[in-house]
Amino acid sequence: MKSRLIASLALGAAVVLGTTGCNMLAPQATTIQYSASDGVNIPESGPLKVRNAMIIANEDGSLGNLIAGIVNGTDEDLVLNVTVGDQPQRVDVPANSTVSLGVTQAPLLFDDTGKPGSDVDVSFQSGEGEGVRVAVPILDGTLPYYTEFVPTPAATATTTG
Repeated sequence: MKSRLIASLALGAAVVLGTTGCNMLAPQATTIQYSASDGVNIPESGPLKVRNAMIIANEDGSLGNLIAGIVNGTDEDLVLNVTVGDQPQRVDVPANSTVSLGVTQAPLLFDDTGKPGSDVDVSFQSGEGEGVRVAVPILDGTLPYYTEFVPTPAATATTTG
């Protein structure tokens, strides 16, 4: 009788481990961090948090607008330094606020970002952080909600005579 009890407990333990063992070996999908949009979330680059960063470029990639959300959760005004290639730009972000490049503030315009469908390395730095370099996706105006962000070359003055 005692051996039957031990055998049933062992069989029950094997069934329980066999049916739940996958959770012990495979990572749970809900614990994996990812950007749930077309842009990318930038890893910590100082006290500012950069979310959903992407570049909307014209067809040949000669011009591109960086759009993103920048969150300042601190009590002081901060600056986000953004560099594409050798083109540095800065964004002032007031204390305890969010700046949306392309919505509440003009997007950052860069030259020669690359063609849509590729990525470009962009550096982000704020506060005392050392900054990070991240591959940011380059999109075009195919999707209707991005058409307003496609940059156009500035009109050149022409003379007639």
